[in-house]
Amino acid sequence: MPFSTEIEERLALLQEKYEAMGQDMVSYLDGLLHAEFLTYWDYIHLDTLLSLQNPKTPFPDEEIFIIYHQITELYFKLVLHECGQITKAHPLTADFFATRLRRINQYFEALTQSFGIMVDGMEKDQFLKFRMSLLPASGFQSGQYRMIEIYATDFINLVARDKREELRNASIDEQFEYLYWKFGATELSTGKKTLTLKQFEKKYAKTFIELGKTSIHYNFNALYHQLKAASQSTIALENELKQLDVNVNVNWPLVHYKSAVRYLNREPDEIKATGGTNWQKYLPPRFQKRIFYPELWSEKEVEEWGKGWVESVITKVF
Repeated sequence: MPFSTEIEERLALLQEKYEAMGQDMVSYLDGLLHAEFLTYWDYIHLDTLLSLQNPKTPFPDEEIFIIYHQITELYFKLVLHECGQITKAHPLTADFFATRLRRINQYFEALTQSFGIMVDGMEKDQFLKFRMSLLPASGFQSGQYRMIEIYATDFINLVARDKREELRNASIDEQFEYLYWKFGATELSTGKKTLTLKQFEKKYAKTFIELGKTSIHYNFNALYHQLKAASQSTIALENELKQLDVNVNVNWPLVHYKSAVRYLNREPDEIKATGGTNWQKYLPPRFQKRIFYPELWSEKEVEEWGKGWVESVITKVF
């Protein structure tokens, strides 16, 4: 039976492809002939994926805790995938930038909307027991999340609020010592670094500093200003940047804050978070005033950053 015109065209194209690479097409066709059909579970390594949950205690809800954090890190990987596309695009256009940012915003919105799993999806008594077996590990130690922050803005905007002006012209190495999140992982009584922070810095400090240096001219804020200077239309891009600012610096920390209040608040004293992180001052956006793109917001919006969200969350909880 003769080949259809479609098949003949494909074979001709394949022949050209393999000849250009100095390869024998017949050998590849033999490989295709003997290969097994691809299955969904093999393609996504489903069995391996479902074997990666290893609770440390017999409490059933610990598995929920593990799976949700794994899902979170997979979303962060998707975000970093988009970060790479944006920073490596040559030439970069405002439309391409805005489209990729829209994807990132969708990832964060999906995470924020699903965080009810962590707020109400576990029994409080179970959580307060199994969490003690996790010390000193903490979600604070998400290296991918810190990389997203570095890609998103100028390094100085990640420095603790009371040190920004002083260190505005300092080196990345000097600014790194005063990043805002470090002050969220200090011992409440002594102010010393927790073991959680020491472990985190040992694993990621070099990576963060190197990324900060390579991103000086390629972080989202820098790229936005380059496009604006080139007279590209940036209205859609500005909207996505502002949404990213809210998603990462208000909505995401606030759902964590809500979860911490749900599980760790105990009047009149609060239960320490795993790793001893100072969640009461570390999570609320109005304390940190961490803003990726301050020039895109009005003075009033900056002054009231996160205030309304915090008040609404506290009202609902109490």
